Amino acid sequence: MSTNVLRTPDGWWVVLPQALDSARAGGTPTEHAVRIETKAVTTAELLADRDAVREAAASTDSGTPVVDLVALPPVTTPCRVVAQMVNYRSHAKDSGFTGDIPPTFFRKASGSVSGPHDTIVRPSHVKFLDYEVELGLVMGAPLPVGTVVEESDLPRYVAGLVLTNDVSARDVQLTKTQFYESKSYPTFTPTGPYLALLEPEDFAHLLNLRLRLDVNGVPRQDRTLADMIVRPAQALTLLARFQTLDPGDLLLTGTPGGTALKAPPAPVAKISALLPPAVKWKAFFKGQAKNPLYLRGGDVITATIATADGRIDLGEQRTAVADAQ
Repeated sequence: MSTNVLRTPDGWWVVLPQALDSARAGGTPTEHAVRIETKAVTTAELLADRDAVREAAASTDSGTPVVDLVALPPVTTPCRVVAQMVNYRSHAKDSGFTGDIPPTFFRKASGSVSGPHDTIVRPSHVKFLDYEVELGLVMGAPLPVGTVVEESDLPRYVAGLVLTNDVSARDVQLTKTQFYESKSYPTFTPTGPYLALLEPEDFAHLLNLRLRLDVNGVPRQDRTLADMIVRPAQALTLLARFQTLDPGDLLLTGTPGGTALKAPPAPVAKISALLPPAVKWKAFFKGQAKNPLYLRGGDVITATIATADGRIDLGEQRTAVADAQ
């Protein structure tokens, strides 16, 4: 059974399993957490002190109500933040891809990592702000270049999971073909609330994880990991061809369909391809301006990732959107 860890300005906490069980049973959420007695400051340091985590998880203390705690992102920075592009079949369909999609990775600035309830700030020059609920893998051991990761090896390298939102400035991303800038503004990677530390037997349940994202209470994204194209073990193997990862680093594994951005119909795309870039993008974004799904100031995003039986539950992320002042 996974163990949920929470980070606050005062340190690290374990969410008591019985509190989670009560909430899953339909009762009033009464989550309580017990402080972890550790000197760890970073996520990597906490992962090296698993005995302290286990001791807190076994506590008979009634704990502190989670609602009284201020959740910080459970992944500390600086760290490497790497992401997979177009890694769900439903997202590939929305994006207009056909046939095989070559596995592709990109980097995000770790300065974009923010808390699970922090406000997402839309820069003044960004007009088309999009959401992408994603499962994040938190590394627990070094992944040297050249490593081959089999399914059975995942517990050796991956310590746990987090809920993330890969917020994206589409007008920057598309016109500049620039993923790094478009996804790296401050607050563009809300993370948490929980870091779910996994036991080896938990990895067999990853494909049962269900990703959901709502905007203002309206469902936008809803898929399980069964929709994923390149799964975690293969992704880590491909990434390790050129990239080292260390404990505490974060790999975002792609988003399912349902984002605001969708590819234009095939006939429109063919005509657009014949136009000069400036004309093409002007026409494209003129059409996108009519799309009501892009995020605006005042919107509230709610996201969850969990298995139906609650074996793995990454908590609820609730973030408001505000325009930069």
